[in-house]
Amino acid sequence: MKRLDDTRLMLGGKEYIPIMIGGMGVDISKPELVLEGARLGGIAHLSDALICAVSDRHYKTDFVKQRFRKYREMAHEENKSFAQFDLEAVREATRLLVANTMDQKKGEGAVFINLMEKLTMNNPRETLRARLLGSLDGGVEGISLGAGLHLGSLELIKDHPRFRDVQIGIIVSSVRALKLFLKRTMKVNRPPDYVVVEGPLAGGHLGFGIEDWQQYDLKTIMQEVIDFLKEQDFNIPVIPAGGIFTGGEGLEFIRMGASAIQVATRFTVAEESGLPEKTKQAYFKAEEQDIEINLISPTGYPMRMLKQSPCIGGGIKPNCESMGYVLDRSGNCPYVQAYKEAETLNQEKVSIKEKTCLCTQMRGHNTWTCGQKAYRLKETTNVLADGSYQVPKVEDVFNDYRFSEGNMINLPKPD
Repeated sequence: MKRLDDTRLMLGGKEYIPIMIGGMGVDISKPELVLEGARLGGIAHLSDALICAVSDRHYKTDFVKQRFRKYREMAHEENKSFAQFDLEAVREATRLLVANTMDQKKGEGAVFINLMEKLTMNNPRETLRARLLGSLDGGVEGISLGAGLHLGSLELIKDHPRFRDVQIGIIVSSVRALKLFLKRTMKVNRPPDYVVVEGPLAGGHLGFGIEDWQQYDLKTIMQEVIDFLKEQDFNIPVIPAGGIFTGGEGLEFIRMGASAIQVATRFTVAEESGLPEKTKQAYFKAEEQDIEINLISPTGYPMRMLKQSPCIGGGIKPNCESMGYVLDRSGNCPYVQAYKEAETLNQEKVSIKEKTCLCTQMRGHNTWTCGQKAYRLKETTNVLADGSYQVPKVEDVFNDYRFSEGNMINLPKPD
């Protein structure tokens, strides 16, 4: 075994190239990217982040406008508990994204979706149920439960006719979290079909503390998970994620007992990614010192991103009447509170360092989250005559992971 292509992932009675592309929001892992991953024989994730806004962008729906019209007269209120999502709209937006992607699918791979528990949306339980049901309605082939423990998620969809047909996995960062989830699944007799173990080098929100993430190691955590599952006599594929930058690195995990790898950072800059061209070039140019972990997310969780992200220090007006995806169950958001406090200072330009308006900034691709190894992206492509970097295709990145040997990186063919 010298390459990832020398092995296969067996899941749900089907065989896949052992490469899973993680769900990247907002609309970074858009349908074009996901369809390429599936065409090439792997598994690729859509993201359910800001699902109504994504539906409006792709399918000309007007879910965001409808919500704004409904609540615009109360925009001055600091508490946003009134700004509830239309659950049927959430379910339909999710169904549209999944169904339209599935309709275009070709190849032997699979289309999954990454569903976040901590996307509270001012009504966490019911909006999560709507997103889960919409995914199943749309015909998604797999659901990865992330951004939280999802202790009650399976109970929300146990009566759906596709509940036992779709592949369902959980994303964890520790054996402890997995134990809690497995215990709860006994209520519906539905253990997960796979487990993604996300380590401390991943991008976006982290399952580790801002001060102690460096004390953890993906290989160690993955081995603990594999050993635990064997002890419990669970035959469940384990898929490591976070910081796996080359096919050779991925092969090391396969040799340790992993069934596949999950990767994302290198696909953020692919041609089919939803990131604007200017932003992709910023990723290529980033240096190691440009990558930071901060607490500006109103969720309270540490988040890894490029320190050049336009969202940092921004003072954009809260847009909860239109968006409001991270409002807690009481209708509050730390950014709204910080913005109101900054307004009272009568500044000519509001600048807020400690928090960011995650909804609006993510929608505008101004929150540049990334994995710890994003500074190496420049090693994966060609420098063009004008000093910019060639943007690879999904196929270039996928096949480099699949066919490269050792820690070699096969560059895309020059334009």
